[in-house]
Amino acid sequence: MIACAALAACLGCGTTRWSDTSRTATEQLLVTDAQERAISQIDFHALANKDVYLDGRYVAGSTDEKYLIATLRQHMMASGCVIQDYPEDAQYIVELRAGSVGTNRHDLLFGVPSTHLPSGGPFPVSSPAIPELPLVKRTAQQGVCKIGVYAYDRVSGQPVWQSGTRRVVSNIKDVWVFGTGPFQSGTVVEGTQFAGDGMAMPQSGPKKTGPAPGKAVVSQEIRFPQVEDDPLQPPRRKSRPRKTQLAGGPDANATSVASTSTTAPGMPSISGSSDGASLAPIPSGPASPAPAGSPGVVLLPATADAPNAAAGTIGLLHAVDWFQNVKERGLTKAPETLTTTLP
Repeated sequence: MIACAALAACLGCGTTRWSDTSRTATEQLLVTDAQERAISQIDFHALANKDVYLDGRYVAGSTDEKYLIATLRQHMMASGCVIQDYPEDAQYIVELRAGSVGTNRHDLLFGVPSTHLPSGGPFPVSSPAIPELPLVKRTAQQGVCKIGVYAYDRVSGQPVWQSGTRRVVSNIKDVWVFGTGPFQSGTVVEGTQFAGDGMAMPQSGPKKTGPAPGKAVVSQEIRFPQVEDDPLQPPRRKSRPRKTQLAGGPDANATSVASTSTTAPGMPSISGSSDGASLAPIPSGPASPAPAGSPGVVLLPATADAPNAAAGTIGLLHAVDWFQNVKERGLTKAPETLTTTLP
């Protein structure tokens, strides 16, 4: 009894939570594999060393459109094209279109399919069902991709090159023999697998060969030679830095007192105040009485405080207004002698 109680205390159970995505991994592999193989068949060497912009708006909404565009950009770069992020920086525009990006499925069964026997009799009971009795069963799924690209001159609109359409079909097959399986084979699996695990099988098809010399294949590793930048030539790829400015930071249009005080005699100095109260004409000579009949101008002493760069633009506008007022009054130039009245 004690041994049984100890054994019962040691017993336990565990659970594992399983979940599935909305799309199976096999479907995604079929679609992306077809895209990669179709793109690899396009030869972009006609646009090598050219500034090009890829226009992918005509494949918007298609299955795995972002992967299709990104893979095509990679293949274009590997073929020698200089990809530009903005159409106005490119010499040629390359447009992409997709005629088909999707999957097909075919089922084949040798044996007795599942059927429901007709219900009858005085009692309302459900009809019995005969389960499926397959001798050989096969399920085949295909991923189809049909794409095409063409290029034209951005300025003149004249056609330059077209690739023609490329249609590629990827596939995977699941086979059950007398209820044993599935045995998987196809373009998205390595060799033959049994229930998801690899198994040794004699080679029944042609051996896979590497990429042709000089032809880029997006699904294989390629190391490109590094070319040093020529300091005498500008970079081919355009860059557009973002225009960011922190709040309260220096303004690109800020003007200091030193840069404005040398423009003309009598020009108001620009200080850190944004209300214009510290605008004062800079004296151009020794203190002497103002000439009679001159228009009344309030003369304030120029401040020697450090200028505020953030208010430089506002001060510059006040200076322009001051010059405009002087011009309207008929004073094309400042008086030769000005007096400074201290507060």
